[in-house]
Amino acid sequence: MSAAPPKPTVTEREARQVAEAARQQEWRKPSFAKELFLGRFRLDLIHPHPMPTDEATQRGEEFLAKLRDFVETKVDGARIEREARIPDDVVDGLKELGAFGMKIDTKYGGLGLGQVYYNKALTLVGSASPAIGVLLSAHQSIGVPQPLKLFGSPEQKERFLPRCARTDISAFLLTEPDVGSDPARLATTAVPDGDDYVLDGVKLWTTNGVVADLLVVMARVPKSEGHKGGITAFVVETNSPGITVENRNAFMGLRGIENGVTRFHQVRVPAAHRIGPEGAGLKIALTTLNTGRLSLPASCVAAGKWCLKIAREWSAAREQWGKPIAHHEAVGSKISFIAATTFALEAVTDLASQMADEDRNDIRIEGALAKLYASEMGWLIADELVQIRGGRGFETADSLRARGERGVPAEQVLRDLRINRIFEGSTEIMHLLIAREAVDTHLSVAGDLIDPEKSLQDKAKAGANAGVFYAKWLPKLIAGQGQLPYTYSEFKQGVDLSGHLRYVERTARKLARSTFYGMSRWQGRMETKQGFLGRIVDIGAELFAMSAACVRAEHLRTRGEHGREAYQLADAFCRQSRLRVEELFGRLWSNTDDLDRKVVKGVMSGTYEWLEQGIVDPSDDGGVWIADATPGPSTHENVHRPIR
Repeated sequence: MSAAPPKPTVTEREARQVAEAARQQEWRKPSFAKELFLGRFRLDLIHPHPMPTDEATQRGEEFLAKLRDFVETKVDGARIEREARIPDDVVDGLKELGAFGMKIDTKYGGLGLGQVYYNKALTLVGSASPAIGVLLSAHQSIGVPQPLKLFGSPEQKERFLPRCARTDISAFLLTEPDVGSDPARLATTAVPDGDDYVLDGVKLWTTNGVVADLLVVMARVPKSEGHKGGITAFVVETNSPGITVENRNAFMGLRGIENGVTRFHQVRVPAAHRIGPEGAGLKIALTTLNTGRLSLPASCVAAGKWCLKIAREWSAAREQWGKPIAHHEAVGSKISFIAATTFALEAVTDLASQMADEDRNDIRIEGALAKLYASEMGWLIADELVQIRGGRGFETADSLRARGERGVPAEQVLRDLRINRIFEGSTEIMHLLIAREAVDTHLSVAGDLIDPEKSLQDKAKAGANAGVFYAKWLPKLIAGQGQLPYTYSEFKQGVDLSGHLRYVERTARKLARSTFYGMSRWQGRMETKQGFLGRIVDIGAELFAMSAACVRAEHLRTRGEHGREAYQLADAFCRQSRLRVEELFGRLWSNTDDLDRKVVKGVMSGTYEWLEQGIVDPSDDGGVWIADATPGPSTHENVHRPIR
């Protein structure tokens, strides 16, 4: 058996090539969001609002009733926050309830719920304790069940899924101390040895890793005779010799999660536990995340609903200058934002979830937009609640309770939500990921034109293809249904939402034109214009949210479920969203991006180091920025704590 190869060093271009190779290249199904970025408003893809089957609804509602009873009687969120741990009896109770098998097929002992009711369950349990929501979602959304559902062999499903449904907790291990969203530098290795692979390396931020029984591990297989090599996915038993959980990490929020550092030293994994072929690991991870990311919007919906409840109750009870603070415009605008945005977040989450269940559309962009938008807006909602609560918003629930007031954990919700802007793709990475998918059509027809490594012959061929495409596409961006005053008239029901949909249609065309102008202006340098790309994506996210909000309002109206009120909330949200969109368009071409780059160069060269004078640095001077992850035996006590 050969020794593990040294840690890979890669250029920026090589890193991009690895990420590009892991992308799902083809578009076999329609995509509402992809069409939106191309300037085509395909309302028919989301309206009428898709619905779960009667059987799925009955099964889901029955489970939600049981889960509600459990969280109301067995879960003490304040205790989990104080002790920074979910009690074992709560975990055992969730296992008995079937909560760990919500998304697992019934033939493997799971509940067989679709994404819609899975997310409703996460919203419910996350409102009681966000840490429990993370425990369940990390296990099912990205842990062993989802990759095996999509890519596992029949034997692997028979072996592992029944365990995941009832007894075992799983985790997903990709990140390393020096590797985050740049997997080309992945250092953990899996060296073939007979019928096994031998794993060596260190994984960081392994959510559920401290208590997990099964792991999905991404490791690099060296290329050799008979082995294609590349980043590969494995199912690994945590009781295998050579696995050490070296630390249980602690965070500013989500204090009850079991997140750790896991070291692999000469860990033998049967080849039968490899998921898919060698080299398919990143594609498996990205495909898993297409729907896996939808669990984060569910937690943001839970927070939004709770923030709205507390804002309403507190703003009615608290008086200032002779009237409840809700009746002061400065506070009222915040309450309006919380209510309207919570409605939109639920609309986006339910729509994307139902689209995932239908499997009629490709939702890779919709899922990413839902995660991006919900994590950003959910944080703003919680921040506004803290502001409405004033000093009490900054005070802990225990402190409030100790002095005789209601223990409202507003500051905890703010802390708990902050990680969502980083989890499963930071906002900055999501901007780049979505932007890449949004311009996929352009790159497919004109990519060779801006690729410096392509030959003149390739560029000439690309130019001809691009000419044909743009000759047909560009004229369609000039006029559309959004300019006709009576389109989308079915959305005019007392409150008129049709104007908002016409705005979305017009603005989608404007967005597509802006993207094209950017590509024409910067060509091969477009990928470096991350500020521009981020704003393009944020505009698309707002348009998607506006579309979802209007479709949901009409859906609720036709079902007789608070239709009038839903229309009011959708109208308020769309008006607020339109203001944000117009600001983003203005910042596409008028911004400080160039000046910011100059300032950054000055900061990094030490030009402004004088500005740092007059303070003391409370951080540990003796610590390194990135912990050593050299393969080898562990020198730490194993803090792995399986729950049985």
